[in-house]
Amino acid sequence: MFIADGWEDFQLLDAGNGEKLERWGEYILRRPDPQVIWPSFKGDELWRKADAWYHRSRNGGGSWEYINRIPKQWTISYGELKFSIEPTGFKHTGLFPEQAVNWDWMTERIRRAGRSVNVLNLFAYTGGASVACAYAGAQVCHVDAAKGMVERAKQNLSLSGLEDRPVRFIVDDVFKFVQREIRRGRKYEAIIMDPPSYGRGPGGEVWKLEDKLYELLEFCVSLLSDAPLFFLINSYTTGLAPSVLKNMLVLTVRRRFGGTISCDEVGLPVVYSGIVLPCGASGRWEAG
Repeated sequence: MFIADGWEDFQLLDAGNGEKLERWGEYILRRPDPQVIWPSFKGDELWRKADAWYHRSRNGGGSWEYINRIPKQWTISYGELKFSIEPTGFKHTGLFPEQAVNWDWMTERIRRAGRSVNVLNLFAYTGGASVACAYAGAQVCHVDAAKGMVERAKQNLSLSGLEDRPVRFIVDDVFKFVQREIRRGRKYEAIIMDPPSYGRGPGGEVWKLEDKLYELLEFCVSLLSDAPLFFLINSYTTGLAPSVLKNMLVLTVRRRFGGTISCDEVGLPVVYSGIVLPCGASGRWEAG
């Protein structure tokens, strides 16, 4: 398993009874997680320390109960990187902390390359990977269909003191953007894909990950330069096992460029039980 165990400003304190208890900097949040199907063994005292608690609605969605006063936004750090945290109406905070293990992996490869690296970050959300790659010295093209998420990514880049780095922010449907980049003849040394299980483009287009991922992979292979560095796919869809990601990378990227593939679950260590909470899967290809 790829385990994100390098955090200081974030901790997954406990997980049980369908929920997780997390420390984000100074504040503790309690959020639902459908994969937590075991009980909590720590007891209520720890859980009562939560500053905010997200309650699911029977009709879908949910809302936050603020037990203690907390700011609308605050900042946490991962090494030299800084990110804005904000509880949203969809239970999210604007950051997936388990992805730090992938940030480290990408940063190491960009620095080790010793050459110019152009990175394409698709479904780039609030820019965790974009910030990490820019910090490592890469040129980054950040693409997401949600304008608000792109603005948050710009904020995170600025918080990290990297606003002068060569990062291009694009608000667009990923599939349409990739096809246009192919027509333009653009090339990238590295591609990151972090698609949601279901997506909606700027024009209201709805797509499902399982139906579109392989097709998108084939398109993206055409965008890789003659000397690509790495390709990363993240999946939060329960039905897509790491071996499925590996098979798709074998049939697309490795078939053309050789190289090596490693695929596994991504996880966060749980402080008070010593277990690891699975948080999806990642497929990594890198040049040989």
